[in-house]
Amino acid sequence: MTAPGMTDPSRPSLLERLSALILREPEDRAQLLALLRSAYQRNLLDADALTMIEGALTVSEMPVRDIMIPRAQMDVIDIHQRVEEFISQVISTAHSRFPVIDQNRDDVIGILLAKDLLRHYAGEEEFNVREMLRPAVFVPESKRLNVLLREFRASRNHMAIVVDEYGGVAGLVTIEDVLEQIVGEIEDEYDFDEASDNILPEPGGRYRVKALTQIADLNAAFGTHFSDQEHDTVAGLVIAHLGRVPRRGETLAIDGLRFQVLRADSRRVYTLLIDKPK
Repeated sequence: MTAPGMTDPSRPSLLERLSALILREPEDRAQLLALLRSAYQRNLLDADALTMIEGALTVSEMPVRDIMIPRAQMDVIDIHQRVEEFISQVISTAHSRFPVIDQNRDDVIGILLAKDLLRHYAGEEEFNVREMLRPAVFVPESKRLNVLLREFRASRNHMAIVVDEYGGVAGLVTIEDVLEQIVGEIEDEYDFDEASDNILPEPGGRYRVKALTQIADLNAAFGTHFSDQEHDTVAGLVIAHLGRVPRRGETLAIDGLRFQVLRADSRRVYTLLIDKPK
């Protein structure tokens, strides 16, 4: 028996485990992934470590377009609006950064940090939104996520505007979106994770629903009759209907309910917006 605080000499060290992996010399990415999964099955890697390594390999070949928030789903601020006109949007969306547009969504003139609005509410007489804007960073849809992450770290920017081949705005991407491809969902103080909060009402008769909500709870909330024989959760229901993992912003209708995917990555669905179309 090993004394508390001491390493078990019979257990291989991290260096020994990594050396065992390297010595097998996988010849391509597929073999490397197979080797990593084999290591997981033999308890040389835990599930979280395997997920992060797989995520790190994924971002090296995934383009920005695969994870960006589509143009239509972007929460933007019009530079011609007064603070009093858009502050309710800032509060309800709870984002920390907002693209600011001039003539239309293709005309992004900068990024407004929500915290800069405190200066207005602190009574600053000469407060001017245009003067508060930070420069917007533009990246092409085809940029690889590993390159973008490196640029985010170097520039300390947390948001980039994604443009298509014609220079039009296609969407936006944040550093959180990229990191979630590696480590999975990053919850913050605005996310909800308590069991009692799996289904939350939103303005307009819609509900924000956690993807792991049980089918029985969904039926109770919406008066539906989805079967839970094949799928236990809302995520399972949506994935089965599409035949794949949906993308962020994607909308689909199932038996009288409309499902909009709010948060998802290439592997999992996290949050949906659900309502009954009239």
